[in-house]
Amino acid sequence: MQLKVMTWNIHRCFGMDRKFRPDRVIEVIRHHDPDVLLLQEVDRGVPRSNKLWLDHELARDCEYEFHTWAQAHVLKVGSYGNAILSRFPIKKRKVVDLRLGWRKRRNCLYTKLQAPRFRHGLHVFNWHLGLSAMERTAQVKKVLHSGTMHSISPGSAILLAGDCNDWRNLLYHGSGIKTAGFHAWSEHGRRQHIRTYPSPAPLGPLDKFFWRGSLHDEHIHASRLKLAKMASDHLPLVAEFRMG
Repeated sequence: MQLKVMTWNIHRCFGMDRKFRPDRVIEVIRHHDPDVLLLQEVDRGVPRSNKLWLDHELARDCEYEFHTWAQAHVLKVGSYGNAILSRFPIKKRKVVDLRLGWRKRRNCLYTKLQAPRFRHGLHVFNWHLGLSAMERTAQVKKVLHSGTMHSISPGSAILLAGDCNDWRNLLYHGSGIKTAGFHAWSEHGRRQHIRTYPSPAPLGPLDKFFWRGSLHDEHIHASRLKLAKMASDHLPLVAEFRMG
């Protein structure tokens, strides 16, 4: 059985033409039709996005029965954060605070999903990491050493994914992800990095997946849709795994 997961920084549904067009984001999501969708920069109640709760709008229009959202940053009116939309029931949800000192508030949204062939559930962490390498390293260590991570049964299927802001691909080796037993698509040097930003002509592999447990025969690629190059400043990153 195959599992398809997609991570995408949707830039509050503002495209490269600076227009608020959630319909474009919806069309791209519907085309790829992932089982689990990880989103960053998702507005709730913000005037620039018509005060919509974008996670609810996207879940409804893309027919995801299960979804959750975590506030990362508060604005004068409304806020934005990370969201997970799922075809599978959400059995548990937690938020790992990733804020460091005076830096911009960030978090990692965790869900335990009741997915087929995962006896201990599918554990998904959706993060949007900071802009400096030291900040990102500290944030990843917070996740890896969190009570949330330590509560997961040994051998369980775990995904870490999202906007890593990792231009130089230092995160996997430098923050403890490899040491913690996770796999990566390109950081072992046998595959090319997948560039996702900026979407019209990508230069940086900012969006990434890391995984461990019973996830096999991985294939990861950026969306090739022409519409995806306009819908956000990041391209969606799609991962397919064999479960079990």
